[in-house]
Amino acid sequence: MKINREHSTIQLDNLPDEILIMILKKMSQTDVLYSLIDVNQRLNAIAHDPIFTNHLTLREFISNDSINPSTDSMFDRFCSHILPKINDKIKWLDLDSSCMERILRATNYPSLYGLTLYNMNVEISMHYATVVPLLNRMINLDELGLYIIVSIRNTFVDGNDLKNKIINKMSRLNKFHFNIRSTIALRNQINFQSNEDIQYTFKDFRDNHIISCVDYFSETRQGQSHIYSYPYTLDNYHRITNTFPGGLFKCISKISLYDERPFEHEFFLRIAQSFPLVKDLTLVNVKPQNGKETDGNQNLPIIEYAHLTTLDLIKSHFDYIEQFLLDTKTTLSRNVDLSVVYQALRKVTQKFESNATRSNCSKLSGLAIVGQHRIPKYVQKYFPHTEISIC
Repeated sequence: MKINREHSTIQLDNLPDEILIMILKKMSQTDVLYSLIDVNQRLNAIAHDPIFTNHLTLREFISNDSINPSTDSMFDRFCSHILPKINDKIKWLDLDSSCMERILRATNYPSLYGLTLYNMNVEISMHYATVVPLLNRMINLDELGLYIIVSIRNTFVDGNDLKNKIINKMSRLNKFHFNIRSTIALRNQINFQSNEDIQYTFKDFRDNHIISCVDYFSETRQGQSHIYSYPYTLDNYHRITNTFPGGLFKCISKISLYDERPFEHEFFLRIAQSFPLVKDLTLVNVKPQNGKETDGNQNLPIIEYAHLTTLDLIKSHFDYIEQFLLDTKTTLSRNVDLSVVYQALRKVTQKFESNATRSNCSKLSGLAIVGQHRIPKYVQKYFPHTEISIC
């Protein structure tokens, strides 16, 4: 919902303030500020109300991790005109890292005590000479949230980095929440930072339970470190590996799994227990399972994904397609959309005749197939209630 600035005075001036504010509260803050600032004295006063200025989320300008061309002029006006007019009223900012610098340089924020920086969608090179000076301008900052991916550095981001370059330079900082995944290129390193090394750098952190996971991937010649303060606050958790320590994450609905080592049945049990409300799961692993041959001789617990609606197994070994479709291993929820390579699916379902996979396959509401030009009738018969498409 947006207001046409040319007609806003005529349409809104006849409404009482209480009714007008009720209407405006249904709009985004950016739309309210963009539409009403400097229209007239009354609407300008309403736009300056703490309801619209105290806590600003300025992330809707971002598309594909850069400024959206369709909102570029709007973003320009926010930085040059609107933010300087309301700067003393802003107490909290939620920003995407890709627009962070321009917004923080647009004006001073004397009343700001909370800041959240996001960038969980793209790998970026993060230079702390860039970030720290901007943060140091927030002289009253009491709480900071930092959610970023950092690539590629010589060393992982760790507790010493955060203490020396952020915490020690912000004297009033009281609460610091973060979720940082950093990657390094493996060249000729002799000494590798272990998970214990990373965890040790957080020994002086107060009031926080810090989790760290460190992995090295020989095939892609990369190392990965994931550090975050617990309890976890995001709704997604990406590139989960075998080193995932477990825990309970009820806030998370979207996860992705990645490793160069096999995922065994126990790993999937841990994932289902840790993410009971997961809806969207992507798995990238081309290594076959080691324990598959002995699974049939064990009384393995059947794993249930009660809320799963989207399952992407396109970049998975067929062992993992079997892991999710065999009714002796997994129980899927109804209305799951599955994306998969045709030949792998054909093998797992024994040319679409296996009874062991029929139960879970019957629960699929959507099936996106890669690597096939047409859908044979016997495939459609095996998925009687499923909408099948070719990618």
